[in-house]
Amino acid sequence: MKRADKRITLTEKKVRDLEIDNGKDEQVFLDSEVPGLTVRIREGGSRKYVVNYRLNGSRERYVIGDTRIHTLMDARQKARDVLKTANDGNSPKAERAKKAAAATLTFSSVADDYLAVRKQNMRPRSFIEYERHLKKYWQMLDDLPLTSVGDSVAKGLRHIAKTHGNTAANRSRSTLSAMYAWAIGERFCKENPVTGTNKAQEKAPRERVLSDADLASVWNAAPDMDYGRIIKLLMLTAQRRDEIGKLRWSEVDLEAKTITLPSTRTKNGRQHTIPLSDDASAILRAIPMRENRDPIFGDGEDGYSGWSAAKVTLDKRMGGAVGDWTLHDLRRTGATRMADSGIQPHIIEAVLNHVGGHKSGVAGIYNRSMYEPEKRQALDTLATYIRTAIAKASGANVTRLKQ
Repeated sequence: MKRADKRITLTEKKVRDLEIDNGKDEQVFLDSEVPGLTVRIREGGSRKYVVNYRLNGSRERYVIGDTRIHTLMDARQKARDVLKTANDGNSPKAERAKKAAAATLTFSSVADDYLAVRKQNMRPRSFIEYERHLKKYWQMLDDLPLTSVGDSVAKGLRHIAKTHGNTAANRSRSTLSAMYAWAIGERFCKENPVTGTNKAQEKAPRERVLSDADLASVWNAAPDMDYGRIIKLLMLTAQRRDEIGKLRWSEVDLEAKTITLPSTRTKNGRQHTIPLSDDASAILRAIPMRENRDPIFGDGEDGYSGWSAAKVTLDKRMGGAVGDWTLHDLRRTGATRMADSGIQPHIIEAVLNHVGGHKSGVAGIYNRSMYEPEKRQALDTLATYIRTAIAKASGANVTRLKQ
């Protein structure tokens, strides 16, 4: 093969106009600005930027790519990077192979690896939060290369804020940032795409506790259908919305008068038993079981789902009597009214399935009591409180006895 090398001062126009001398199969043009950078042209039409360098005494060649794709400016910068890598004693080809391997890593695969590592030393409740953020809220990134999520992060944060609220968006942002910090440490990537994104403006935590009149209004207006029954059970059990809305018959024991939520259905990842007062049991007993269906409420496989429209309808039935309130306010109200009735704080925590206060740290390790009798007494007391509030609202002369 005949070949000839020429050293010239390259420009974009010259690169486009370069031609092989007559009788040559291949010709290499040397850039006079960046040592080692060449334009290699072959008779078949191939035109590529190539960098020649020495690594540990050996001559090597690194192909940057087609001149019709890469600009001369970009080729020169890439050539400088290659020469620097080689001068530092590292292989430019090996570095490129690492980057190519990293590009094949999907967000989903790295998220799985990260969660597996964190699960070993993270508290169950924290792990469940991290898993929900990465596998549910950031599911939109699953099939993207880890290093190419780009503007999808900012777009995703806006979507999470819109569908799950600003607090969820900010916590998901923190979890994603932590995952990328770990990935950088593992040399899977070099940059954290969360850097520079905006945090959502969070509202101050709600403090609304419904009055006795409010409780009576909500109870009396709750329709005799799935949503109304869920509302009443939330009032009587002080549990979370989805814990009741997704309730299954397999989790209910009407004879023992209990609901037992498996660890997969609780926020802190711990099985939770909820004693049922007579009033709560009566609501469940009145619901007809549907053949071959375990979920109690709704028509989908995941339980009840029509929250927003049903809440609007309920507020209209009350004529705005209760004002601004949310379903979670019922949980806070239940805890407050149990405290008002003399129930001890650690029993209320047990009813709510909170792991904190007296059950945190060393105390929680040694105190394994679930306080089942005390929890039953607490929820019976709450049921009596609600029943009394409803009676008073109807004009009955009722005096609430102190516990």
